[in-house]
This record gives sequence, C-alpha cells and structure tokens, in this order.
Amino acid sequence: MGIAYTLVTGTIRALLALTCRIDAAEMQRIPDKGPLILVSNHINSLEAPVVYTRLMPRPATAFAKAETWSHTLYGPLARLWGAIPLHRGEADAEAFRSALDALAAGKILAVAPEGTRSHDGKLQQGLPGVVLLAERSGAPLLPIACYGHEHYRRNVGRLKRTDFHVRVGEPFALDLGGKRAGRALRQAAADEIMARIAALLPPAYRGLYADAVDREPQLTRTLQLD
Repeated sequence: MGIAYTLVTGTIRALLALTCRIDAAEMQRIPDKGPLILVSNHINSLEAPVVYTRLMPRPATAFAKAETWSHTLYGPLARLWGAIPLHRGEADAEAFRSALDALAAGKILAVAPEGTRSHDGKLQQGLPGVVLLAERSGAPLLPIACYGHEHYRRNVGRLKRTDFHVRVGEPFALDLGGKRAGRALRQAAADEIMARIAALLPPAYRGLYADAVDREPQLTRTLQLD
C-alpha cells in the first residue's frame, strides 16, 4: 500500500468518525484470510467507505457503477481502492471475470445483491448475479447489515452525527442439492441470501424479506470457518 492510499484511506476513516457514531465492533468477526463474498444491504453510498476503511489491512474490492470513473471525486477514489467497474443493466462479463480473479487471489469481494440503493433502508429484492459468483468461485459468503444512516446527508446539514450500525452474521455456502441452477433456482437462492441479511436488521428495515427471516434455509448452509 502506497503513501497516497494510506493517507487518503486514513483521512476518510477519520472524517467518517467525526460525522458518524460507528458501531462496527462485530466486523472483528470477519475472517482475516481467504476468499470471501461479503453480501450486504445497500441504503446509500455511505456503506462503502465505512466498511472498506474498517476491513484494512484485508485486501478487498467491490463493484461500483461504471459511471463512477468519470466522477471528479469518486472516480479517483474508485481507482485508488481497486473497485471493479460494472455496467448495470447488462451482462458485464469483464466485471464478472475481475470479481472471480479477485476471489481467486484471496480477496474479499463486497456485493450488494439489491443492485441499487434503497435510500429508505427497506430491503428490495436481491438479484441472482451473486449466486452465479458463488457457484463459479466456490467462495464462502458472509452476510452483513448496515443501518441507521439513511438520513446521513440531512444530519450533516444540521451538524448532527449519524448512528451507523454494522451487524455481521454467520458464514454460509450455497447448497443447491445438485439441482440444475436455472434462473428460477438462482433467484430463490438470492432470496435466501437476502433473508440472511434481513435477519441481522431491525424489523423496520426488512422490507420485502420481513416474512422470510424465520424460514429454514433450503439452498444455503451455515459454515464454520477457521
């Protein structure tokens, strides 16, 4: 890690600590080695810097919409942090290959299965792409949930700190029972992944998955990682 990386990342972490009360002690449970798909909800753009700056020194990457690279501020940051550009609304084979390469190199890959921000914090339906990544890579998955920061911008304008909570669940793997993984089965598995995220959230945030948290897993199984 170069000097620019260390200075920028450290500065961002310090600024976030000034504007937020960050409750992220459970992130200590994230394994410190080996490939891992970190699956999270996506309320707004605050999750990425909060989570990323607290994963250090673990090598980590994540998808970011391709338009980010033309943004004056976020473009250089995406390049510095080694994010993977994703063309949304299409099958982006290059982004998929880059994600598999990152996992093969033992990195953490952060994925928001919803594919877009909810803004209000209520879970939207997960997309099946994360299931394909897990199938092809064989990497374990770990659910995390972030909440409390949906009014961050308004709070900053009022010079008010924002409570930002991070909850970490149990690692798990896909278990499709040898079934052919067509689109319907992948969607069902994506919904089960989202249910694992929902179980970490307060009921008001569970959205479409409010009734799914008590169902027995059918397509995933909990793991014990070293």
